[in-house]
Amino acid sequence: MVERLDTDARAALADELPAWTLDGEYLKRSFKFADFSAAWGFMARVALLADRQDHHPEWFNVYNRVDIALTTHDADGLSARDVKLAKAIDALL
Repeated sequence: MVERLDTDARAALADELPAWTLDGEYLKRSFKFADFSAAWGFMARVALLADRQDHHPEWFNVYNRVDIALTTHDADGLSARDVKLAKAIDALL
């Protein structure tokens, strides 16, 4: 079973992932792009890396905006898998 992040690891998220917000048991971030095509292309790249990590985001897309929420359902909360995926998503930009 995947372990949830402990209190210290959760506290470090603000420094590790400054563009992401902690919302309960989710890491969240909104992205804006020039248009729908750019947003969709970003989602395709995220989908490929998420699939390689076998860890898939919850997301929402309207026109040029993509909202991503990460959590680990197997851990009933945040885990190192969420942090790893968030960092990989940030590296795409």
